[in-house]
Amino acid sequence: MNAVLALEDGTIFKGISFGAEGERQGEVVFNTSMCGYQEIITDPSYKGQIVAMTYPLIGNYGINPEDVESRRIFLEAFIVKEYSKIASNWRSQKSLGDYFKENNILGIEGIDTRKLTLHIRESGAMKAVLSTVDLDEKSLVKKAAGSCGLVGVDLVKEVACNKRFVWSKIKNAKYRVVVVDCGVKYNILRELLGHGCQVVVVPAKTEAKEILKIKPDGLLLSNGPGDPAAVPYVVKTIRLLLEKLPIFGICLGHQMLGQALGGKTYKLKFGHHGANHPVKDLRTGRISITSQNHGFCVDIDSLNKKDIEITHINLNDKTLEGLRHKKLPIFSVQFHPEASPGPHDAAYLFDEFIKLMKDNA
Repeated sequence: MNAVLALEDGTIFKGISFGAEGERQGEVVFNTSMCGYQEIITDPSYKGQIVAMTYPLIGNYGINPEDVESRRIFLEAFIVKEYSKIASNWRSQKSLGDYFKENNILGIEGIDTRKLTLHIRESGAMKAVLSTVDLDEKSLVKKAAGSCGLVGVDLVKEVACNKRFVWSKIKNAKYRVVVVDCGVKYNILRELLGHGCQVVVVPAKTEAKEILKIKPDGLLLSNGPGDPAAVPYVVKTIRLLLEKLPIFGICLGHQMLGQALGGKTYKLKFGHHGANHPVKDLRTGRISITSQNHGFCVDIDSLNKKDIEITHINLNDKTLEGLRHKKLPIFSVQFHPEASPGPHDAAYLFDEFIKLMKDNA
């Protein structure tokens, strides 16, 4: 079936659909990962976005039930150069197209993804519409321009859990960690479990006093979608807990922690989405290749350097990638140390979190 992708600036891409039929709106971004498409499409941080893969062939190893990163697909639509009709892998149980049909997700193939990527790099991420039902270009451009976008929109409420739950009960847990779910990836929970932690996941709107009643040894602020400035209720909770617990923030959690510490956030031109972003740890000089997925960033100049140390910098554009408090047991990173997909260079940060809880028991 024919499909049309229309950007808000009037740029049109025509292709063939796979997966479900219909129409979706979202901000178009590109992801530079060469594999890991299953983890990407189930990452809740992509809520509100249409993801274009720069690697040309996608779908060749199918879908399995073990590599999902959340309870369902949250991205709005998916763009590839070529969708592989053949899925071959010993763990594969279904094709990407069938998975999309089951979850009512639109996919489009056959467009020039290199041209689309270059256009986004030059003009910035922009609002778009992908449709198989309305192929009128002017109509679609108008819809794209009129869509809400990401700035100022609370998407956390669309992906967070509704009630508290324990992730895989374990005996003789060394530490109890509360995870504030703003769209947490399952591999963050797996990493904590692998480090001997009993993990209690709570909804994003859980108040500080309710978190303290659980008597955690540490608090993890999860990744999630959209604008960190649109979730002031989480920032308020963090402020109330700054001097109460060791805190580790990841991605959106890092941005919200930055705000709780007095910093400000801003929108990047086209964001960081992929598994090959070089980040330098300024404390050791060590460079990690990291997995990233974010469209907003903490402004380095807005932070109080008297109390806050800049720990990590992105080597591509020199944006802030990590911070820690000089007096309190608090730190955060903009990238994803749990990977999935991506390299495991930054997994050492979970060890740092464990040490913080141990030292502040």
